[in-house]
Amino acid sequence: MDSDPPALLGRSSELELLSVLIGSARNGRAGALLVRGEAGIGKTALLGEAVQHAQRMRIVRADGYEAEDAMPYAALQRIGTSFRDHLPEIPDRQVAALRIAAGLDSGPPPDRFLVGLGMLSLFAAAGESEPIVCVVDDAHLLDAESLEVLAFVARRLKAESLALILATRPDERLERVTAGVARLELSGLDALSAVHLLNQFAAEPLDPYVAAQIARESVGNPLSLIDLGREVSARELTTSTLTPDPVPVGTRLEAHYRREVDALPRSARQWLRVAAVESSGDAVLIGEAAERLGLAVDAAEGAERFAAGRDTVRFRHPLVRSAVYNGMPSTERRRLHGVLRDVADENGHADVAVWHAAAAVVGTDESVAARMVQAADKTGGRGGTASRARLLARAADLTPDGPSRDGRLIEAAEAAASAGAAQLALEFLDRVDPTQIDPVSQGRVLSLRTLLALFVGDPDGVAGATATLLQAADLFHGIVPELEEHTLLRAFELALTAEWAMTGATLPELGQRLQDGAGSVLRRALAAHILSPYAESAPQIRAALQVLRDAPADELLAHVSLGVSLSIALWDERACIELLERMARAAREAGALRALDTALWVLSLAELVRGDALAAGRYVEQVRDLRQAIGYDAEQVVNASYLAWSGAPKAQVEAIAEATRTSGFGGAWTMAMTGLGIREIAEGHYRDAFDRFRPMVEQPFLQVTYQQLPEYIEAGVRSGHVEAVQDSAERLAMMAAVSGTPWVRGVSDRCAALLARDDAAEDLYRSAIKHLQESTALGDHGRAHLLYGEWLRRQRRRRQARDELRTALGIFERAGAAAFADRARRELEATGERVSHEAPSSGDGLTPQESAVAHLAAEGQTNAEIAAALFISAHTVDYHLRKVFRKLEVTSRRQLGERFVTP
Repeated sequence: MDSDPPALLGRSSELELLSVLIGSARNGRAGALLVRGEAGIGKTALLGEAVQHAQRMRIVRADGYEAEDAMPYAALQRIGTSFRDHLPEIPDRQVAALRIAAGLDSGPPPDRFLVGLGMLSLFAAAGESEPIVCVVDDAHLLDAESLEVLAFVARRLKAESLALILATRPDERLERVTAGVARLELSGLDALSAVHLLNQFAAEPLDPYVAAQIARESVGNPLSLIDLGREVSARELTTSTLTPDPVPVGTRLEAHYRREVDALPRSARQWLRVAAVESSGDAVLIGEAAERLGLAVDAAEGAERFAAGRDTVRFRHPLVRSAVYNGMPSTERRRLHGVLRDVADENGHADVAVWHAAAAVVGTDESVAARMVQAADKTGGRGGTASRARLLARAADLTPDGPSRDGRLIEAAEAAASAGAAQLALEFLDRVDPTQIDPVSQGRVLSLRTLLALFVGDPDGVAGATATLLQAADLFHGIVPELEEHTLLRAFELALTAEWAMTGATLPELGQRLQDGAGSVLRRALAAHILSPYAESAPQIRAALQVLRDAPADELLAHVSLGVSLSIALWDERACIELLERMARAAREAGALRALDTALWVLSLAELVRGDALAAGRYVEQVRDLRQAIGYDAEQVVNASYLAWSGAPKAQVEAIAEATRTSGFGGAWTMAMTGLGIREIAEGHYRDAFDRFRPMVEQPFLQVTYQQLPEYIEAGVRSGHVEAVQDSAERLAMMAAVSGTPWVRGVSDRCAALLARDDAAEDLYRSAIKHLQESTALGDHGRAHLLYGEWLRRQRRRRQARDELRTALGIFERAGAAAFADRARRELEATGERVSHEAPSSGDGLTPQESAVAHLAAEGQTNAEIAAALFISAHTVDYHLRKVFRKLEVTSRRQLGERFVTP
């Protein structure tokens, strides 16, 4: 509890804001607020007063407890218990996630974001019966998983009958986790209110000057003012203003409480100590521990002014508990933790017992450390990766120096990385003694460091990741074949990430290492992709691609980059999109938002490869929305290649691309440069495009370069470098013969037409159009019509040229390829046709999330399916659809389908 109700003095504006939030929930418009203030500032009193405004609403309260720090979903379980009757109303997969997270069922550990979606759905279902106000005090003491889930829910609220209020003291971890949640900052009372409060509780009136100075020195802290008025005489207060010492705030106020507690009878003082050590406030555990210590039954009655409660014992303020806990000798604290350990064990509270057991230890204790490892494993089984990391780290602290200690630190680092806590994982790894661990552990450390380098944006770590993973694979060789295989495949993926920026290893070295030994179909295909001629590698690549296409959807999440690499190597754009969409669906079903983020991001790039900028933009917006849900800064979602396609200033795109390359992400730089080069072709700056593509083609990098060949050829032909691009055209023709997909055959014929004599060009253009019409490469299809139309115009066949150019223009407008659309318009004008140069606008006025909902509804997905896909509640889907129907002036999903789904 923060302070008594009088601390509301001067809080009218804050109270009004909370009342508005609660009123909105009552009217079916959800909202969330983080109320933040220093100790004693009056948060609890403000929350209590606000809740009184929640008439005819269901109120659910929960507090954070220090003892639950490593008990995953502890607070969430207390909240969810109030709504268990509504579980049948939410999707089965979400119910299963909630039950496993609560430890009620066994099963695959759920991703915390799937648990979050389940909690959001549960809140929404419960809100159908009556509006809900959920108040969580001391949120900074919540277990990591509960805090992350509640923050996720807070960011996704829209149309549910729920007001979610989190109250906290300033806390770095909480600030990071709750990013994106609206905040209400509580400061001290203004001078007038502070003086009024002080005089209200003072035994006798204070001199106005003295009262004003005390109010100023206490920074308007209500608790300090109340306690000063109650406990300190007017003479003492007057004297305190004449000395250089500050008034009792913070540590001095804690010392003040300590003196008061020391003045209590021994039994009451000892009962308070037990209550302070059992931070969860469990009255049963406190009572049994007090009885075991021989305290009188009525011992608690003498301490009621400091702490009280029937089922849960609450201190009147955290500073009081701190004063009691820190005021006792360390030997006494450990003794009481030991007593509570035994009591918790006897009552079946193993999680609480292990926490007390660790606090009772001096130095190291392998038996207690082993208990913490068991608790960590149990926690991990419920999906509590962050709590598991904390427990393992504490187990390491209790483990004597040696391999066991280092092994537990490595496990803690891996769990922290899984939870997204990269810096914490690095701290754990830095504590590992590399001279005391075995080769497999050394390999695990190296592998984890490469992953963390991507998390924290370490340029050297990203650029050297492939070389580091090859070292790790060598350490696994002959000992753990599965880890060796996984590490080698990961080394290939990170080679694609770094590309030209890769250091410490070369592609041939990677290919040779992949080739060594038997390995899987995937591994052999990647080795051939690097080392063998295209005609020899293509069959192996095709076999590996089929393995991925046949794999269960959840297994694909580990092979996003491999699937893209192999399918693009074969010019099989259908397989590429199919694999990515399956990966995205699997990630959505698993609630794996980080994996979904990756799949959507790569989908945006794949759509650019197909030439569909509008589809790419929709995926970019989904990534932005997803990162807001996770709590990342969505403004950092910058796809430089998409910016190039969208017409962003060239200098801006190049600056962003250069920043990514210096960060070690050479692949992102290449995509951006490719986007700029394509735009230069569209705008007729052929020499610039030729100069941009030439060094990339002359220093080829696997399938990345395959996609640049058609651009290089067109730029070369149009800039007068025909001889320079002949070899590239022949290489493209060879790929078309070997692969045979409509896409590569179409672009090969299109490029051949550019190089052919007039008497052969027309058949090649028509062949290109025929093949590309069978593909899904929208941009290349439009460009074939465009080039054919331009050729026809030069042949003075204007009527036929107009037909081709109109077709090209329609494709480019549908794809959002603005630069190519402008070029098609200019060519049409050159045939004598009047053309509007105003780019068509969708004119729908939809927000990104409304657009995403509309497109999914147009595809026939139900509200529940859309909610699961976008990680919102079905109520929010319905809310968005009503707005979409109104804005687009449609009345059914069928009409949406007619508008959005391309035939």
